[in-house]
Amino acid sequence: MALPDLILDPLATPGVLAAKALIRHGSASDPEGLRGAHQLLGSVLSRGCGPYGPIQLADLVEGCGAGLRCDTHEDGLLISLKCRDVDAERLLPVIGWMLRQPHLRPDQVELEKELSLQALLRQKEDAFHLAYDGWRSLAYGSGSYAHDPLGVAEELKEISPDQLRCLAAQLEDHGSVLALSGTIPTKLLKLMESHEAFQEGGAQAITLAASTPRGTSLGTEQGTLSIREQTTEQVVLMLGQPSLAHGHPDDPGLRLLQAHLGQGMSSLLFRRLREDHGVAYDVGVHHPARAGAAPFVMHAATSTDRSKLSLQLLLESWNEMCSKPLDPDDLQLAKVKVRGQLAHASQTTGQRAERRAQLRGLGLPDDHDQRCLEIMDALDPVSIQRIAAEHLSRPLLSLCGPQASLRVLESQWEARQGEARQR
Repeated sequence: MALPDLILDPLATPGVLAAKALIRHGSASDPEGLRGAHQLLGSVLSRGCGPYGPIQLADLVEGCGAGLRCDTHEDGLLISLKCRDVDAERLLPVIGWMLRQPHLRPDQVELEKELSLQALLRQKEDAFHLAYDGWRSLAYGSGSYAHDPLGVAEELKEISPDQLRCLAAQLEDHGSVLALSGTIPTKLLKLMESHEAFQEGGAQAITLAASTPRGTSLGTEQGTLSIREQTTEQVVLMLGQPSLAHGHPDDPGLRLLQAHLGQGMSSLLFRRLREDHGVAYDVGVHHPARAGAAPFVMHAATSTDRSKLSLQLLLESWNEMCSKPLDPDDLQLAKVKVRGQLAHASQTTGQRAERRAQLRGLGLPDDHDQRCLEIMDALDPVSIQRIAAEHLSRPLLSLCGPQASLRVLESQWEARQGEARQR
């Protein structure tokens, strides 16, 4: 195993170092029948590795006043370490041990498995999660983005430590990225080159028949509407479709649309649904950075008696986005918002390291954000409309709420679909 792809971002910080290690295996790589395996593996990595048991590792990290965690996303596992620069030589090798000699003790696996199952159970009480799960299933079918990184409870229960060892042995098959931001000790790089934690032979190769990843197909055969009933006084609506990978030439246009539609109190959805009509108490647009077809989803939470009007306003906003050029002033405001958002997301060493690791993990250049800003500056309202019409022409609807309200919204959606077919 080679050293991670290293990114250095030295900053004049008061002795603080942030390290972000990105492994290009996330929940999208969960094998068939093992949905939730990578999240479970990520949660156990920090419960013992190399020469450290769970208690010894906790004592080492907390004794230095540092922070260590591992988060699982769709496209990768992200190990985060934040510490003082004087402790970096002691702590950074832990990342190497986590990747190459995780203990994966059965008692720790069972503990993390129980925590994940509890989290999945809590999600079933959340209307927003239910609506998004419905949309995700509708959009991606049996593809790799079709489930929450936490997994599926029935499959998670059956995952064994041996199966996790198989995944651990494959973690660096597609390489890893390590980004360091802040005060970087001069001896740190030489330490990485020579320390046994970063040498070959750490992980034991294991093969299992169940280790074949699922495909990335979209759920085009699933229809256009998902309904999840919940006995509440609210309705959650999600309207959107899978769009573009982060790095696609047209993605900057979608980033501008996301800012125009859903970022801040000046956004179109906030003004239209909250200020003008008072029908929703939560609105926004979800468009994360993904290696594959990323969701582009408008969402709104409303009361049952205002749900019909809320859906009408979401549909109007979606249709306008695809059929009418933006007002030049609105487009200029969206460009300012995106610039501000990028600046706001680069304030801390942790944010800077994570973004650099994410870009490198997606195969994008380190100056990708600056290139995107230059592309955005050249986009005009007609170009934005063209991008929307080309990539956002087939929205899918997911609803969660009480049965009576959902039936009304279902009829409203079917009428809209009938009109679209006649055009």
